[in-house]
Amino acid sequence: MAEPSAAEQRWLQAAQDFTCRALPAHEGPGAPEAPPLLDAVLRCLRSAGGGDLPLGYSFIAISDLQHQQRVPCCSHLTWSTNEFKEWARQGEAALPMQSTLPRTYLILVGYLTDGRQENKEKLVDGCLYVKDNTGIIPCELLHFELEWLESLFLFPSWSYIPQTDKSAAGYLEILLDPVPVNCLKKVPDTIPVIYQASAKTLLTSRSPWKKRSKLTVAGELTRRGPLLCIHHKTFFFLFLKCCVSAVWVPVLVQKPSQLAWHRTLQLGCRYAITGLSLTSLKKSGQRTFVTSDTSCLLPYCAEQVREQSLDSAWQGESTQSSSLESAEQLSDILELRLEEERPRSTKESKIISYVGFVTKILNIQAGLILLDNKVCLCLAYQQLLNSARGLRPGACVELIDVHLLQKPLVSFPFIVLGACLSSTIVLKSFSRLSTPYQPPASSGNLYLELLFRYNLGMPLYLWLVSLLEMFEERFSCFFGHCHTLLHSMHRNPGAAEKFLVPLLQAVVPDREEARDIYNEILDRRHQCPLQKYSTLNPPCQAPSLSAVCHVAEQKSWEGFSPSQLLSPLEEQHMGTQELNRRLAWSYCTFSAGSFQPRLILLGVLRVSSRSSSLQLQDKTSMLPCVISNRDGSPFAHTALIGSLLQVETYQLIVERFLQTDFPSWEHLANLEHVREKKHSVYVQFYYEDVQVLCAAGGQIQKSLGRGNGSSLRKKDSGSLTSELETPEAKMLKLEDPKPDTHRDENCQGRQSSSRTQSCVSHLFLVTQKEGLMLRNYQLPRKDDGEGWELQRSFQATVLWLGRARLWSHPRETESLPELEENGCDGEKDMTQQEALLLFMGKSLRWFPFLHLDGLYRFIVPHCLDLEVFDKLCFPPAPVKFLSRSSCPLCLPVQDTWHLQHVTWISCLPELTARAVLTGMDRKISSIPEVLSNSFTGSLASFSGKIVERTLCASPKTEKPPVTFSLQKQKGSLLASEHTVKLSVSAAPGSPLVLDVYIASTYLQHLWGLLPGATILFQNLERKISRFCNVYCIYIASSCVSIISLPASPLPFPSSPAGEDSSPSLVFLSSLQPHLQSLPQARILCHLSCVLTLSLQWVCSLCSSIFKEGRCTRHSPPCPSHTGVRQASARVVVEDGTGDALVLCRNQHVAAMLGLSILEWEALQNCVQSRGSVSIQHGEATGTGCVEEPEDLIACYLRSLCRSPLICRPILLDFSLDRKPSKILQPAPLQLRNFRCDEVEFVSQVGPRLSLLCLNVKEVEQDTLSYLNSKRMRTSSHH
Repeated sequence: MAEPSAAEQRWLQAAQDFTCRALPAHEGPGAPEAPPLLDAVLRCLRSAGGGDLPLGYSFIAISDLQHQQRVPCCSHLTWSTNEFKEWARQGEAALPMQSTLPRTYLILVGYLTDGRQENKEKLVDGCLYVKDNTGIIPCELLHFELEWLESLFLFPSWSYIPQTDKSAAGYLEILLDPVPVNCLKKVPDTIPVIYQASAKTLLTSRSPWKKRSKLTVAGELTRRGPLLCIHHKTFFFLFLKCCVSAVWVPVLVQKPSQLAWHRTLQLGCRYAITGLSLTSLKKSGQRTFVTSDTSCLLPYCAEQVREQSLDSAWQGESTQSSSLESAEQLSDILELRLEEERPRSTKESKIISYVGFVTKILNIQAGLILLDNKVCLCLAYQQLLNSARGLRPGACVELIDVHLLQKPLVSFPFIVLGACLSSTIVLKSFSRLSTPYQPPASSGNLYLELLFRYNLGMPLYLWLVSLLEMFEERFSCFFGHCHTLLHSMHRNPGAAEKFLVPLLQAVVPDREEARDIYNEILDRRHQCPLQKYSTLNPPCQAPSLSAVCHVAEQKSWEGFSPSQLLSPLEEQHMGTQELNRRLAWSYCTFSAGSFQPRLILLGVLRVSSRSSSLQLQDKTSMLPCVISNRDGSPFAHTALIGSLLQVETYQLIVERFLQTDFPSWEHLANLEHVREKKHSVYVQFYYEDVQVLCAAGGQIQKSLGRGNGSSLRKKDSGSLTSELETPEAKMLKLEDPKPDTHRDENCQGRQSSSRTQSCVSHLFLVTQKEGLMLRNYQLPRKDDGEGWELQRSFQATVLWLGRARLWSHPRETESLPELEENGCDGEKDMTQQEALLLFMGKSLRWFPFLHLDGLYRFIVPHCLDLEVFDKLCFPPAPVKFLSRSSCPLCLPVQDTWHLQHVTWISCLPELTARAVLTGMDRKISSIPEVLSNSFTGSLASFSGKIVERTLCASPKTEKPPVTFSLQKQKGSLLASEHTVKLSVSAAPGSPLVLDVYIASTYLQHLWGLLPGATILFQNLERKISRFCNVYCIYIASSCVSIISLPASPLPFPSSPAGEDSSPSLVFLSSLQPHLQSLPQARILCHLSCVLTLSLQWVCSLCSSIFKEGRCTRHSPPCPSHTGVRQASARVVVEDGTGDALVLCRNQHVAAMLGLSILEWEALQNCVQSRGSVSIQHGEATGTGCVEEPEDLIACYLRSLCRSPLICRPILLDFSLDRKPSKILQPAPLQLRNFRCDEVEFVSQVGPRLSLLCLNVKEVEQDTLSYLNSKRMRTSSHH
């Protein structure tokens, strides 16, 4: 023999080193020593390689493979390069987008074992392993023989698949049968025993049978159940059929040493099992054969077996007949089932067999695998085969007796094949692709926990999976590892479980009995959760916040038409500016029930320093929110920041902003005049409707059902404590990401500090808060460092309570020693000092939490200096300019300070509150007080409900605020020339209404100003108009807080006309004392005469007279070619107790004149060619109305106004004319003549009221009699 080369000598030395290190030196009696073992390995390698040693390959130990190999790889000892390329090409053809396994040149030698160790049989779980002296690794084989166990093998072709989690080891896929290094043990191929008794007699006998001899059962393997592990005990069932009939018997295999049978059993093969005994299952009472410690699995030999007849109880019905289907055949089956499908609530699944390739792992934790890109395999109803090893994209699987469910869930895109406990999953070939291995969770799997707890069917389970996937995808980045969200512990459910359990309890109110797996496997008639199903329309949805915003936007613009925002009777008389202004701002409201299915909101509560608003956030987007308390107190719950919230009762608001240039109402159908459409989406809800799924930084300050004011409580000893959230974990969770950053930046983790935990705190009471706006705090620009820019900020006046305090840990800030020391005894020497807090930069995040009469605490983390607050204070102006020495010092709030809301001043005990409020001037007024002439202040603070919101033009004389110059820079959605008018009522149904005007530039920081909302207005400027009407305007020092949300819109109940939905019926004589407090009323009156009447066509652009199709303005010329018609009239009405002057406009003029729609249209068309027609009558002389006596239309109108047909009884709805004309009124208590037939009366009457017509109705004779009698009864009671 030739002398080996140097390379071969080095290789042989490496082989010897590997053998000594990795292979056992002695394995049982008669096993070869190390040198003979090396010779056996080399001999095996030469045999596999055609006589040559594979010098290009190197040996690899199990531990080295596990720790050094980080990516999937494969090794083929006997393959040529061309063979490997062909093998790889076939793999890429299955999934073209995936790459094949890279080839490595490694030699793997080890023992094949089932994991049994001395006195540790509990570790046996039916899995196979390859082991050597360095370690052990799981493996999967397509073919396995029992005699291979505990034998040394050379593995010529294998793949190593590491886990996705780099910290865990992977497993081996044995591609070709291993080559034994030594001779295998001889297994007898004959059966030494036969049946000793009739199986039929044993199965039906009631006599004791425990002491009977062991039996041997032989037959064809017709079904092999899955490996099950229940209560830490692993077992499986197999079913043997008689070779000459359809009779079958079950065999329970549960001995750890026999679990490897599951790997070697092949369907359709014949076996004989020795040492069986009969047993009865405790729960179901069914009898089955069970293996013993001496049982053996042997090949079937017909010459040594005498057939016995078996009990018919084991026959046929549970042996499902199924055919093998391919993907193409499955499509044909589905088409046929669609034709046969009838509309019914419950469908029955079909049992089939199927062969397909794994193309994607949809969700390994939920047991969902995609086959052939069209079929979803669900393995959740049986435990995953060998922890899903081998089920990688590219692998081929055979499914036997699986359930075909077509469209179990409306939103699920795939056909579903469900594997129950009677199904068999066979791995036909391994994947050739470099796809990762995703192991399922061994414990704490919430998918399976809820599946088995509620015994869910497939439709509900798929819906559960979709909700859990959404939950994990949206919020895992906020709370670190997803285990925080999905974990489930006894009496301590995770966030996902808190969210899902109520939903499942609602859809499964009558919980079915627990799943009986033994009956499912053994019963004669097959019964399992997959047998029957109904297509599920999900009862609710919880989409991402980006999807919520998108669907809300889409729904708000769906079928939108500008004419929907205007009254058909009013739009015809609007000019261009008024028409487009009315279209500029609108809103629509959606509730959870507005969406199908019902929409549930989930989000992490954050507060933004950029927008100074509360936000719900997930990984995809953010949604601004407005939160209120049902008890009327503003929302100030700082402990809720960073918590995961669930909201089911809410109002989703979409504010719509239009830029249009419609010439007139006739062009509203032409959407080309809509130049720009914008929108803003936010949500508003009550704090009591919030479910906290995952609290941030510890427990929530209080239970949700009690409200904010209950956080402060009295101890038994009389001291006060407040349960507060510790602020140590709030540094990062407060901030939201920049709007233009990547969406993953929404996910911010938590950080811990190793510095000192000491902190300094100071308690204070908010006495005044100003709004958020640009102020002249001069700071350098951030972009180029040159110049100055205005700083967005707000300020609040506070009252310091007590002194600053030092705490060793933030958790200790749970009591109120500042109040306990001085306040509880009612003493007046409590240390109080006023200060002006300046909030800029990141401290703007506290804007939505800071409210009037709130008791708060500033906490400075990692601080030991008790004078930290005093050192930062400075006077608001040089001392020589200060008007008084008591002017409060200014304190800029630092970015790192934390704010904690403690309680409200109203929740403190009486003595403590009295001590705190000593010397304070309470400045909250009521709306009647603000409207009163006795009100002397220039600033007003009050609360009220918004009854109407309109957009009007900004006064031309009003000086624009400084923010107007930065309108484009800040990107406001409303143009600067607009002003919002809010009509605010003192209480529901109250006649007192106060108008509040807010410039559009202030609105970008204000949310929730909707009709029906109750608002606290602070520091509004009170003004009086030239018509002596009181109104308020929002100025720089003003602030608003939403204390109550609008009521959910309800359909109007059907009621007779003129009843509950109508204004109250009054007398004119009774109006004089209540003139200023009457918003709307109704009178039954007589139309006496028409004083003035004016019909005009005016230019829609400049309001000049529009005549013969063009505007009559010449200097400068008007380019408008559109005119609108307008009409006005002043009439006198009386009801027997007094008379009044009523102003009518547009369509109400036609109703007053008694003209039909066609007559009114014809009259308007006649006026169009003239431009305008005006008449005056009776005592209206001197009103400035120019009359054209020669005009035929004027003559007709004059005749019509003098006609007795005009003077008739009418039902008039009216309001006070708050801007009366300059018509001369008679002197008070003037003598006037009245005539009735031939009799003339003289009476003394007061001045006429000036009313504005809202509606006119004709009165029939029956109605007139009824109303007269009702009015008389009302007057008699008074």
